[in-house]
Amino acid sequence: MIEAVKKILTVDDDPDILKLMGMRLQAAGYQVVAASNAEEALSQIAVSRPSLVITDLRMPGMDGMALFDAIHQSDPALPVIMVTAHGSIPEAVDATQRGVFGFLTKPFDSKSLLQQVEAALRIGTDPLMHSSAENEDNDWRKTIITRSPQMENLLGQAKLMAISDASVFIQGESGTGKELLARAIHHASPRRNKPFVAINCGAIPEALLESELFGHSKGAFTGALRDHKGLFQMADGGTLFLDEIGDMPLPLQVKLLRALQERAIRPVGSNASINIDVRIISATHRNLAEEMKSGRFREDLYYRINVVGLEIPALAARREDIALLANNFLNEIASKYRKKLNGFAPEALELLIAAPWPGNVRQLQNIVEQTVVLCTTPLIPASLVQKALQEDIGGIVPFEIARKNFERNYLVKLLKATNGSVTQAARLAQRNRTEFYKLLQRHQLTPALFKSDNANN
Repeated sequence: MIEAVKKILTVDDDPDILKLMGMRLQAAGYQVVAASNAEEALSQIAVSRPSLVITDLRMPGMDGMALFDAIHQSDPALPVIMVTAHGSIPEAVDATQRGVFGFLTKPFDSKSLLQQVEAALRIGTDPLMHSSAENEDNDWRKTIITRSPQMENLLGQAKLMAISDASVFIQGESGTGKELLARAIHHASPRRNKPFVAINCGAIPEALLESELFGHSKGAFTGALRDHKGLFQMADGGTLFLDEIGDMPLPLQVKLLRALQERAIRPVGSNASINIDVRIISATHRNLAEEMKSGRFREDLYYRINVVGLEIPALAARREDIALLANNFLNEIASKYRKKLNGFAPEALELLIAAPWPGNVRQLQNIVEQTVVLCTTPLIPASLVQKALQEDIGGIVPFEIARKNFERNYLVKLLKATNGSVTQAARLAQRNRTEFYKLLQRHQLTPALFKSDNANN
């Protein structure tokens, strides 16, 4: 697999510095996006997450440290290098103590710049890496494909909590990849060489779920011809992932709570307890606050499993990942079916990016597989994607979600058609500028990014 070109965002109010820095970085093989101020830089990051930010310290309005603080608040895993003509020891010390990766003083030479960039990009792949561990690999999260700032921030949190034994609770809609995240946490933890065992609590009948979790002894019930180890024993020393724990029956919730409190289980039909050493990761698509209020989920169990919580964003909330995921699925599925495909037609990708995706990543994978199977041309056409989306049973979404998606896509088309002119776009939409700006803010759309110069980056 060819490694993607790293994108670097440069920020400076001096156009000559931006041009010089861009030339040096592009000559070294990097993709460079430039911003003349901090506000423009934050808009660029919101549209497409770079691998590294290089920013001037002293700028009108929001300065470099304020920009760093804004970046670090939303994405602590994104490395930042600070550049200034007014460098001093106190500023450098303060910047590095607050988490800035590096500090360059103007005029800088190409060698120093590229050395810092190379080191920052190595650390940028892993928010916990330090100079003594720069070569540590990133295998723990290799199954999670993303360029979304939200997901990168989530993965940074996941890596931090992985080193502990605290119980982790993952919230997210169906199909967002909760088990993938649970496996990633396991692989980043000290338990990585021990078993990872998963069970869907909503897919197994109540009568069998207790035996699956805790095991049973010979003769415990009709058909129990021998002792059976449960999943707690199978996961001993490792991680047990309880998916859709919100669907677990109340009587079994009591027994699970006791097992977690006592760190011991009792197989069905046995009088003897067995000590266990298991890290629990649980997940659900349900709102457990509502489930507890209605009496369908125990509050004491909730606080036992939710020592640390993570929430995976829906695919529709990270649309920058759709094309990346779609192309990755296409390569995997085309290889599986031994078909030679070059990718999606541009119009087909636009349809995928604009779709509502109530079934999230799982639905996207299914749609891609359907189009790969039926495609007879080197490029998957828009017509095939449109047909798959219309026929997909998961394509029906609530009215409010559909209206929100339509509104966002409508605004994007207007801004593209008017080259980012708010005046023209508002006139076409028959809305006044103030109201139109409010609509853009609601959908976090920045008109400047639709100018021709930015659209070609």
